[in-house]
Amino acid sequence: MKTPKLYWNSLRFLVVLVLAIGIFFRFYQLDQKIYWVDEVNTSLRVAGYRKSNFYEQIPTGEPLTIAQLHEFQTLSPERGWGDTLNALAENAEHAPIYYLLTRLWMEIFGNSITVTRSVAAILSLLAFPALYFLSLELFSAPMVGGIALSFVAVSPLHLLYAQEARQYSLWTVVTLVSGLALLRSLRLKTRGSWAIYAGTVVLGFYSHLISGLVFFGHGLYVGFREQWKWTQSFKSYLIASGMGCATLIPWIVVYFQKNSRLGGWLERDLPLPALVNRWLVNLSSVFFDLHTLYPQRFFDVELGEDFTPLAWGNGWGYVVIPILLFVGYALWVTVRKTPKSLVGWFLLTSIAANGLFLMLYDVISGGQRSGIARYLFPSYLALQLAVAYLFADRLRLDGGRNLQRRFWQFAYVILLGAGIVSCAVSASAETWWHKYSCYYDVEVAQLVNQAENPQVIGSPDRLSRLIALSYKLNPDVRFLLLTDSDRLEIPNLSSPLFLFRPNGILYKSLASDPRYTLTPIHPLGHIWTVDPIRTPADESMLN
Repeated sequence: MKTPKLYWNSLRFLVVLVLAIGIFFRFYQLDQKIYWVDEVNTSLRVAGYRKSNFYEQIPTGEPLTIAQLHEFQTLSPERGWGDTLNALAENAEHAPIYYLLTRLWMEIFGNSITVTRSVAAILSLLAFPALYFLSLELFSAPMVGGIALSFVAVSPLHLLYAQEARQYSLWTVVTLVSGLALLRSLRLKTRGSWAIYAGTVVLGFYSHLISGLVFFGHGLYVGFREQWKWTQSFKSYLIASGMGCATLIPWIVVYFQKNSRLGGWLERDLPLPALVNRWLVNLSSVFFDLHTLYPQRFFDVELGEDFTPLAWGNGWGYVVIPILLFVGYALWVTVRKTPKSLVGWFLLTSIAANGLFLMLYDVISGGQRSGIARYLFPSYLALQLAVAYLFADRLRLDGGRNLQRRFWQFAYVILLGAGIVSCAVSASAETWWHKYSCYYDVEVAQLVNQAENPQVIGSPDRLSRLIALSYKLNPDVRFLLLTDSDRLEIPNLSSPLFLFRPNGILYKSLASDPRYTLTPIHPLGHIWTVDPIRTPADESMLN
């Protein structure tokens, strides 16, 4: 029985309304949240500064203004596109397309936080048509596509990275487009369609290197679909993907020439229970963000410390359990009720090649890659498609099962409502759990801003973190970079002094110096007051 026209029109109206809400949230207060260290590094590379010359050009031992620090975050005539490419080459673990797009955008509209973050926000809108057409290719049902759009529009996790000056919105779009191109190529079996797929492979690798797992999943899907026979479709996939991979060779050469590597913090071992907690919290944030109810930092991925809401004393943490069961049930229903050669294997291989692979790698070899939510977007998209199919299937129930259909209508509205509430709270917040090491910078900035004409001391090699903090500080704050090789001399003893996120050597030098006393004022924020022990000569100078 077909869905009644009035009922379908009501559903379409709801989808359009939710889509409008999701678009609004993506641009709401884009400059509100702390511009954290990863985003600072985005602006640094886009402006054409490599970390090596970045540190060399900052003077040490003399007060610096916020404007002086922000010179390294803005475009200048002295540094052109070649400097941006050189800066990206030094950090070749980050694929270049997003950063080049951001450079172009900043040249047109300027250097503000709103401008740099709007690149990701605009790119995130392209995910909507890509997701809809991918759903049509998979399920041949507009209803599934509409419901999938509504879930992604108000997905708390998608919103977080749509408002961050990083490449994950672009990667999401390219992942969806490449999946669509693969399915169309398998259906049309034309050279043109496979050429388009090869192009998406190129875009994928130059958007994010983890795309290799996405295309490996495509290979698994084609293999299962063709029953591992040497068919023309299998050969076409290997040729197209091989051609796409070949274009990555120049960047791979750069990667190894520059000795690039992913951050060492990714390899830091976590106890298995802590890793599982991260998996659950991250999966929950696809539909409902626990940070809305538990306003504490969840993780510190650099130190490997977790402050998870999944504790026996926190009842709200158990919201994760029904979400996990619901998503598992949706995947089971989708695989069982759809043709496995088309839908089931596509979703399962997308999940296995990305999320499951990273999970098993961490469990077997150690590390916390699978605990970083942004690396699992391909798996989350597959799960959202499964949930969309489940609702589309259940909302088509005929009048004889009206009570059951009303249950699923209620569940659909509740799940959308949970996402909308999460997005409303997070879009208005100054910090959020995905800011990790900069989570407490807002509170630290408030402490510094209470002082009159303060100075913030830091290490040159931690300059990116000082710049991140500077975006929340008053204009009168000055910065002082101290090296740790010589006896430290701090000028202007009359100003309130703060020590922020020093390296270990600088901290030990100051802590052991009998002229100064360090007092922690926000231990989790890594900041201390530096109180000089005044001599009679100092007192006479001040008087």
